[in-house]
Amino acid sequence: MTNLIEQHRPRTLDEVRTLSELFSWRVAQTPQGDAYLQYDEAAGSWTPVSWQAMGERVERMALALESLQLQRGARIAILLPNGLDAVCVDQAALALACVPVPLHALDNPASIAYILDDSETSILVAQSMAQWQAIAGTGVALPSLQHVIIVEPIPHTPPAAGEGSPVLPISPVSPIPLGDLLAATAAAGSAPATRRPPEPDELAALVYTSGTTGKPKGVMLTHDNVLENVKATYQRVTPFPEDVFLSFLPLSHTFERTGGYYLPIASGSCVAHARSVALLSEDMLTVRPTILISVPRIYERVYSVLKGMLAASALKSRLFQWTQAVGWRRFCRLQGLPVEGNVPAALDELAWPLLDKLVATPLRARFGGRLRVAVSGGAALSTPIAHCFIGLGLPILQGYGMTETSPVVAANALDDNDPVTIGRPLAGVEVRIGDNQELQVRSRSVMRGYWKREADTAAAFIDGWLRTGDQASIVNGRIRILGRLKEIIVTSTGEKIAPADLELAITSDPLFEQAYAFGDNRPFIACIVVLSRSGWERLAAGLNLAPEAPDSLLAPSACKAVLQRIRELTRSFPHYAQPRAVALTLEPWTSENTLMTPTLKLKRNNLAAHFAADIEQLYRR
Repeated sequence: MTNLIEQHRPRTLDEVRTLSELFSWRVAQTPQGDAYLQYDEAAGSWTPVSWQAMGERVERMALALESLQLQRGARIAILLPNGLDAVCVDQAALALACVPVPLHALDNPASIAYILDDSETSILVAQSMAQWQAIAGTGVALPSLQHVIIVEPIPHTPPAAGEGSPVLPISPVSPIPLGDLLAATAAAGSAPATRRPPEPDELAALVYTSGTTGKPKGVMLTHDNVLENVKATYQRVTPFPEDVFLSFLPLSHTFERTGGYYLPIASGSCVAHARSVALLSEDMLTVRPTILISVPRIYERVYSVLKGMLAASALKSRLFQWTQAVGWRRFCRLQGLPVEGNVPAALDELAWPLLDKLVATPLRARFGGRLRVAVSGGAALSTPIAHCFIGLGLPILQGYGMTETSPVVAANALDDNDPVTIGRPLAGVEVRIGDNQELQVRSRSVMRGYWKREADTAAAFIDGWLRTGDQASIVNGRIRILGRLKEIIVTSTGEKIAPADLELAITSDPLFEQAYAFGDNRPFIACIVVLSRSGWERLAAGLNLAPEAPDSLLAPSACKAVLQRIRELTRSFPHYAQPRAVALTLEPWTSENTLMTPTLKLKRNNLAAHFAADIEQLYRR
């Protein structure tokens, strides 16, 4: 531990200059404080891990990696689920002045192999031997790869008859069990070498963009980039040492790295890594987080469940709507926002305690019952969902950012929250509106550039300002995102439509899990929707269709009923923006089937290719 903590001893957060220094500073500040909650499978409970214990684990990991004689600046790829191992490898790499390359654990092997090759990674740390075999099986040559470290025990038994031979790696690398490497380093009894800590302008991460179109690009983020963003975010949304974060977004996502990983280190807060998305609801109830960093999809799912439950009872639905309306008016008065209607404030205050007890408190209990900050980013949160949760007392703060800005550009605050906007720019972040209403950014948090892509880097900037590719407006200092420049649909009639707005409106109905709107160079807008299975069963029954029969999804009566529902949901849009044709499916779009990015954005090019025949059929009709 001595080597990690005594590299530099900043006295305050403002004096911290690098991410490795940030971790050392935190260990020294609150060594006995709870850093993480780790789930104990045997006991079925969460066990706290102190900052001092984490510091010791990181130092052991650093010694193990150091024994592999890495060059300064070597790339270390991390293919691990959220957890202590991922944190330790990341911090060890930073302490050695190496560059973490975070990989999404559920990404497809071909994409991972591409990133390993493009980044010229020296070391891959993977969770399982199966992951490495799948990567090797892609046939991509990895000449820079020197070592593969596997966290789980490596099975040594040959495959059973009929299972085939094990996949042999393309690169001449023999995987090393992490346990063996740590044990060998401990047995050697080596003392920490005198390390030259990283400098603020050296790379702290090579984060590959999701690649909604084309190949992923490696975003070069320096220690100064990320730390500047952490400090600015800390000013806007200030966590306390007693706060508990629940981390479930992948650490390959810059939003989670800054907001759910480095920010709690800065504040000394505790982090619990959710066991899985499938167990997220259970983990919320047991961990009872006070801060949640999330993408809109989580709130959409809860909202969909609520709407489905309320559909069965008119009385419960009216009570729910009343509670939401009263809560929303109270919120608007508190924030100084316009209040709809003429209901006296005193009447709302009189009704709220009972409505809160009957309706709002049970909803908040679904999130553990003590959330004081719920951050939503990565994509737009629809207005009805924002109004619903905020009205029921769940303090959702929308923000905006991108990998290239480390990532937060703007965010709302608890005492300055207008949910139809993404808030005000963080301290030290300059914004402006350029041509075509494009939002442009300039700050110390902006990336150095794209790895080995000088032309792409040059194209990303104009006069020193980063081009976000998002259209926006700025009113009274608050930013409102209007749409994505590259995603704007231009129909053959010359009309321009932002598909994301349409898709948000459609998925506000619990019948629709996902929606994809299109119509570029076509005479009208159409869409493909993923139906919820329970909603489809009810709809099919009402139409006398067999819900389990694939042909039922093609039935004209089903398409007509769904299209009518979509037209009602989009009636506030101009006539030319409302979908006039629809195709139905029950198969969800995921990152595994390459139709979504790891950060849950639609891969529009992939969707267009996947549904090419269906799209042609829609327009032939």
